[in-house]
Amino acid sequence: MQKFRQMTTLPSPEIEVIEEIVEDLANIKLWELVVFNDEVNTFDHVISTLIDVCQHSPEQAEQCTLIIHYKGKCGVKSGDFEELAAMRNEICRREISAEIMLK
Repeated sequence: MQKFRQMTTLPSPEIEVIEEIVEDLANIKLWELVVFNDEVNTFDHVISTLIDVCQHSPEQAEQCTLIIHYKGKCGVKSGDFEELAAMRNEICRREISAEIMLK
């Protein structure tokens, strides 16, 4: 006599993994506010702007300003596009060059 095994349906692991990845992507800050070097603005002006606009600590603002000076640019803040747009507009209003870029 032949025995038959009953087939059971298992949850699809691929679906669970995809759902986890989508949830993880939603939490990633894909946008970065980048400030560019120029020959016009002083260190103090850029530092005070980063403190006022991006809520940097004085040390963080100074470090970003040095990176901007020596490397030509620095990502000063990551976040949602809408959140960064207001910051970029205020930085540019203070005559400092900034753009929002994908990381």
